[in-house]
Amino acid sequence: MRRSICAVPVLVLILGVCLGTPLYAHHVKHSNTASMPVTTSSAQARALYEKGMQDYENLYLERCNDDWRAAVKEDPALAVAWAWIAFNSSNPQEVSEAREKAKASAPKASPGERLMVSWIAKVQEGDFIGGISAMNDLLEMYPKDKHLFYLAGNWLMGENGDEQALHLMEKALALDKSYPAALNDLAYLYARSRKFDKAFAAMDQYVALLPREPNPQDSYGELLRMAGDFESSLRHYRAALKIDPDFVTSQVGLGDTYALMGSQEQARVEYDKAIRFAHNEADRLSYTMQKAMTWVREGKFAEADKMFEEIAQTGHAKEQDLQEAQAFRHLAEYQTDDNAALKYLQEAEGALGHRATISKNDKDEELSRILRNRAVRAAHAGNQALADKSLKQLETMATGSRNRVIQSSYNGAAGTLLMDQKKFDEAIASLEEDQDNPFTMELLVQAYYQTNQTDKLHEAEAKLRGTNVPTMEQAIVVPAARSRRPQI
Repeated sequence: MRRSICAVPVLVLILGVCLGTPLYAHHVKHSNTASMPVTTSSAQARALYEKGMQDYENLYLERCNDDWRAAVKEDPALAVAWAWIAFNSSNPQEVSEAREKAKASAPKASPGERLMVSWIAKVQEGDFIGGISAMNDLLEMYPKDKHLFYLAGNWLMGENGDEQALHLMEKALALDKSYPAALNDLAYLYARSRKFDKAFAAMDQYVALLPREPNPQDSYGELLRMAGDFESSLRHYRAALKIDPDFVTSQVGLGDTYALMGSQEQARVEYDKAIRFAHNEADRLSYTMQKAMTWVREGKFAEADKMFEEIAQTGHAKEQDLQEAQAFRHLAEYQTDDNAALKYLQEAEGALGHRATISKNDKDEELSRILRNRAVRAAHAGNQALADKSLKQLETMATGSRNRVIQSSYNGAAGTLLMDQKKFDEAIASLEEDQDNPFTMELLVQAYYQTNQTDKLHEAEAKLRGTNVPTMEQAIVVPAARSRRPQI
């Protein structure tokens, strides 16, 4: 486990300058210390903060929150502990309050800690350029701190910045070739680019370094599933649970793997166990959404509708606005009736506005996914005015943000609408900026066929058919693609 009309080349270029090699855009004085200091007068607070970082690297993603919460009880002015609570908590109210406390405490912290707080806070508040700049300055200030390279690379992986993340993991491993956390993420980065031999070699090192930890087995299970080796994946997930029965993500992994194998009834059995032992409400809702997708995979849409609507209601009652919005968006994605889909997308957008606690970054990313679906569904329904309005709103978001999730949503929507207009060359330029999405992969296969790009067609088709990720997009697109005859 680890913590998923035209293109906009100017924005992509700017993003590359912000995140690419050379990584550092500023000239910051290097620190005399090898690692970033932690400013606190409490030895206990420092120990708890550091334990939290270790737990985070080992993917105990709720236990590390408890460590940081305990740290700020010992020292309420420990800015970086507040920052990481804000970064990692699933409770939107806690995230908002912790971010403000981190910012309030930062002036008394060291320059490096102030940059760390600025990186996390600015990104959550939607200032990607400011956040990335602070992150870059922090890495330049401490060029020998492997943990900072890992943390930055790990974050970039969640923001579709795999190329830059790979560069940072390589820098971390150059400092310590046996650094477990970086080896884990390196393996994922290789697997994402279908370099499974390299991924498994890195994973073998990771497992050997931490034989008594559950996450190496969990990660191995996920990578094997990505490669299509489901039986081996199940064995590794069970091995992780044998090491730690409370490592709930491995229980979810069993459900995800059975779902991708086509064993939906067994998947639901496994998901029910994960739901029962979920560590927080957001995870419980997310696991329930995974269970609901099994009904979509079986084509039992009434059952899926019922479950997703219940998830949305629970999310609303529990003040989990993001999960409520996601449930409504997922409801829209598999509807055969465009007007029903548009109704659910309206509900999804409304959920994002219930409370002010959800971070701007989370809100904008989810809104971009909603708008992408709305543009495509409206065009398909013949409501060109709504399609154009949605795409224009997405374009405005993409122009004002360096967030790659938003960029992908825009390019996916723009490319889809261009395909409808049979402007295949222009569509390809947009779709290639979003080519990890199964909906987009399917369109790229068609576009390459129409433009006689045989090599690219076969490559895209193989990638589509080999996509084994437990998402709604995969459930809707990939099984159907596998059942069809390949393009010539």
